[in-house]
Amino acid sequence: MSKLNLKTIIVADAITCTGVFAIGLLAAAPVGTLLGLPANIVSAGGWICLAAALLMIVAAAQKVPNGALVKLIALGNLGWVAASFAVVASFAATMTGLGIAVVIAQALAVLGFAILEGKGAAAPRTVTV
Repeated sequence: MSKLNLKTIIVADAITCTGVFAIGLLAAAPVGTLLGLPANIVSAGGWICLAAALLMIVAAAQKVPNGALVKLIALGNLGWVAASFAVVASFAATMTGLGIAVVIAQALAVLGFAILEGKGAAAPRTVTV
């Protein structure tokens, strides 16, 4: 994977994380109601995504993204996937059908990011001038 493609993936991941942060900060209660989740769960997810987005921005800003940092981002994404399924398992009784679908769909999208970032972290690091 080229460093440009890896950077693009990391930036796209950071953008989605920033969006989740904005939702958690600005609309936790209405989104929580729509999904059937407590507002504090939506809000906590947003704050977690802010921290992740900041790491992603640091990685993407490097000329060649640091492999260890990209691995950390990929592992964090896998943690997010596990936490998403834990949320569904814990709150399934109160979640709406839309809420379950949204949480599972975003978990699968984050899994895609984790796989791509993991592959990118494992790729040889080269600098082209």
